[in-house]
Amino acid sequence: MDIVYLKALLLYPALSLAASLLLNKMFKWQLSLLFSVGGLALTLFVLCQCLFGGLPSTVVFNIPWIESLGITFKLGVDGINLILILLTNLSVPLIILSSKDHSFAENNYFHSLVYLMQIGLLGVFTALDGFLFYVFWEVALIPIYFICAIWGGENKLAVTFKFFIYTVVGSLFMLLGIIYLYLQTPGAHSFDIEAFKAVALDRPTQIWLFWAFFIAFAIKMPIFPFHTWQPDTYTTAPAQGTMLLSGIMLKMGIFGVIRWILPLFPLAIAKYADVIILLSIIGVIYGAIIAIMQKDMKSLIAYSSISHVGLICAGLFTNTIQGIQGSVIQMLSHGINVIGMFFIIDIIENRTKTRQIEELGGIANSAPKLAVLFVVIMLGSVALPLTNGFVGEFLLLTSLFLYKPLFAAFAGLSVILGAVYMLRMYKNVMLGETNATTASFKDLNTTEFIGLVFIALLVIGLGVYPQPLLTLASSEALSLLK
Repeated sequence: MDIVYLKALLLYPALSLAASLLLNKMFKWQLSLLFSVGGLALTLFVLCQCLFGGLPSTVVFNIPWIESLGITFKLGVDGINLILILLTNLSVPLIILSSKDHSFAENNYFHSLVYLMQIGLLGVFTALDGFLFYVFWEVALIPIYFICAIWGGENKLAVTFKFFIYTVVGSLFMLLGIIYLYLQTPGAHSFDIEAFKAVALDRPTQIWLFWAFFIAFAIKMPIFPFHTWQPDTYTTAPAQGTMLLSGIMLKMGIFGVIRWILPLFPLAIAKYADVIILLSIIGVIYGAIIAIMQKDMKSLIAYSSISHVGLICAGLFTNTIQGIQGSVIQMLSHGINVIGMFFIIDIIENRTKTRQIEELGGIANSAPKLAVLFVVIMLGSVALPLTNGFVGEFLLLTSLFLYKPLFAAFAGLSVILGAVYMLRMYKNVMLGETNATTASFKDLNTTEFIGLVFIALLVIGLGVYPQPLLTLASSEALSLLK
């Protein structure tokens, strides 16, 4: 793989951001979509080069930044973070496409915020310097705060402020851990993550560092009981903000576990893995049960995300090849599926002015295209075999079964409960007789149809042939287990 392509891949969002700011009012959603599709095309090109020309584990940038403190601008690409780069650059065009019928689609500042968040996310996924990781972690928070606070729904400022405080406080614990590790590096101190791996840490030190990092990551995911900010934020944020939060941003926390906790704190993991897995499984069941009770479609998907992320976290802490592979595959699959679900909910809300399940019904009678695509994406979410959701979920449940069969038995309830709340929502919203709210419902327009067909093809394609993703994740997963 030519390093030039990797550099272009990581710098491309900065070009998009500069264009959105410099072109000002000329930068409307069509131009923004064109730039984001260009980034996706470059990502797919790099992905193909890596699959056919050798897996990457490459330092792309290594530029001295604050030399007196041992801080470098060091970014790298490997098999795991390449999948998350794909998720990020795949999600952005879909999010921009879905904004077409909103007032902020013509606002270049909205697109600038999306691109700034893309920069922060890619920085988190590729940073190989601890200080740089923290900087990008905080950079990704700024644009989503403004997207939610400016274009959110009722009580948006209070809800967004709660989300901001939760995340910032969690991040401070992580910062303390990073500074401590920096001070333990031998000789001239360094923030390089590889230097952190070389530090010999006794068990008590690993334990407090483990919790310092885990709290920050658990809030970002979020898992039970660190989830209380999530349902209100997802419901209040504009659909595009919710897509960013659920589709990509929560993966920062899961990736943080892979990048930091698994390689640095093995003694702490051995002590607390059962506790974390138990909390995660409680979240799996709790999120699914609360989702069944929801009357608002957006709230239902918000709680379902708690359930899905709980399963990912549980599998990850089994510290097995199946758990790590499954978590990486499921991060991509969940991101695709949840963006599709929020896209569909946004379409329904735009036409009916409601998200209340009991006020809807019979939409399939007048919108057969939407009905079919809704089914495909929904089945991906409930992990039907030959859909993308099945691959990661099967690996995660396998990892739990190999670790402790009892954990797998309880976590497996997510399959049953997920089918209950998803099929119930679909039945009440799409089937039956139309009412005054849905009688004049119009089927998908061309833009919406293209976006949802693309998502549906990913749901089926990645479910039928997941091998390229498994190949990308396997080598890095094995290195984590050494």
